[in-house]
Amino acid sequence: MNRRVAAAAALRQLGPRLFSTAAISRSAAGGTWEPTLGVSPLALSRFLSTAASIGGEGADERAGAIASASTKREEKALASYWGVAPPRLFKKDGTEWRWTCFKPWDTYSSNVSIDLHKHHVPTTWGDKCARWLVKSLRVPTDIFFQRRYGCRAMMLETVAAVPGMVGGMLLHLRSLRHFEHSGGWIRALLEEAENERMHLMTFMEVSQPRWYERALVFAVQGVFFNAYFAAYLLSPKLAHRMVGYLEEEAIHSYTEFLKDLEAGKIENVPAPAIAIDYWRLPADATLKDVVTVVRADEAHHRDVNHFASDIHYEGHALRELPAPVGYH
Repeated sequence: MNRRVAAAAALRQLGPRLFSTAAISRSAAGGTWEPTLGVSPLALSRFLSTAASIGGEGADERAGAIASASTKREEKALASYWGVAPPRLFKKDGTEWRWTCFKPWDTYSSNVSIDLHKHHVPTTWGDKCARWLVKSLRVPTDIFFQRRYGCRAMMLETVAAVPGMVGGMLLHLRSLRHFEHSGGWIRALLEEAENERMHLMTFMEVSQPRWYERALVFAVQGVFFNAYFAAYLLSPKLAHRMVGYLEEEAIHSYTEFLKDLEAGKIENVPAPAIAIDYWRLPADATLKDVVTVVRADEAHHRDVNHFASDIHYEGHALRELPAPVGYH
């Protein structure tokens, strides 16, 4: 009882110091701006430590509850002030949407019936150069990862997500400089980059990279981004052709991944929750289902980039033909 009295006395003494920072929130009734009392984080932390020492047993729990309530009030006041609080979204089964990196309208069912064996036969010197470059990049990858396809997929996606972003960025800047539309190609390429990044986020749930693999990602991304940036500036048709061949190699890698899953060399674990929601997979989906839809995505990216390269080879600008937005 004495401890509670002491804590109450401390609160009365520290009250004017604690509740001195004014936050701004929007009145729900009248829509007017009204000042509401906030709590200084520094003063709050000092008070909580004092209350914990005075309150004894159970004080930590009370202090945690106070801190949590204060944080929620501050977040609500901030969102109310700027008016950008995200809406609460729900699935068809009534459960709340848990992902912030993508929304329900970004999800889709992958077309797994796409032809996986299509191949662009190199005819020009540029095509042969792009094909040779991609093949040469596969050699060190095979040596380093061998048949560890989980880590291999992560490395592949850190590279595969770069071209779409670079191409979309450069087309965006060109559109601004020349005061012209892009024909939807900016959106199509950025959509490809985002899709590849979601592949990476999915495989991160399956296999965690080692420290030296993370270091390798830093090095490879730095080199590849700058090299592809320069290549796209010099020859967009060559850059898109190279990505088309890169996606063909990705299809081959995921096919080998599926073979090891079917042979039992890799455990066919349940699919990550993020994959189930993103590709609208059944609740009992497995890693094999995830690899299957990812491979289909890569086949669609193959088609888009070879198509973009063909447009350039025929002497046209990308904006002259409508982009295959949402093709996957």
